[in-house]
Amino acid sequence: MCGRYDLYETPRDVAAWFRAADSVPDFPPRYNIAPSQDAPVLRLDPDGDRELAMLRWGLVPFWAEDVKIGYRTINARAETVHRKPAFRSAFRRRRCLVPATGYYEWQTTHAGKQPWRFVSAEGPLFAFAGLWERWEKTDEAVESFTIIVTDANDRARPIHDRMPVILEPADHDIWLGSDDVDTLRSLLRPLPADRMTCYPVSTRVGDPRNDDAGLIEPVNAKGQS
Repeated sequence: MCGRYDLYETPRDVAAWFRAADSVPDFPPRYNIAPSQDAPVLRLDPDGDRELAMLRWGLVPFWAEDVKIGYRTINARAETVHRKPAFRSAFRRRRCLVPATGYYEWQTTHAGKQPWRFVSAEGPLFAFAGLWERWEKTDEAVESFTIIVTDANDRARPIHDRMPVILEPADHDIWLGSDDVDTLRSLLRPLPADRMTCYPVSTRVGDPRNDDAGLIEPVNAKGQS
């Protein structure tokens, strides 16, 4: 699964890289984005233009009785996302890109769980494949998102058997705009291992109250702070 990630680029740089419209939400550098928190996603607006919007991490299906379901839907499995009740409507109509500069995964060792940070080898920004949804059973609507995960590549597999789907930039338009299920599903594959790097980071990342640049600094594999 993908349970934490970071995004430290400025809103202007994120908007420029993703070719978003002029109206851009303000958000600070984040080094430890956790479920239930708001984070920027890129989606198409009703006119078909790209927009950045702040959504809650943990998809709340439109039919849910309570927003608490979002704690169980931070990730969607690539193999079943097109048919699972919680995700299938969003898969067909409400796909998004989730900007990131890195993500964290935990490795079980004899000394405990060691967090590792995974980044693109080609530049700071990349995009997870995501879905978004709007829930309106109270006076205040909740817009939320999930990150799709797939089998780990050779780089990630020693740490965890799953990894988020990182989309190729050339596939962003297809992911956002296509209505062909087979084409969309074909994009949900692991990024090639040679396009990623990873390194161990502090165990401080395990506490979502910690959110500072020191979390992305490498440490030795014993994970001391």
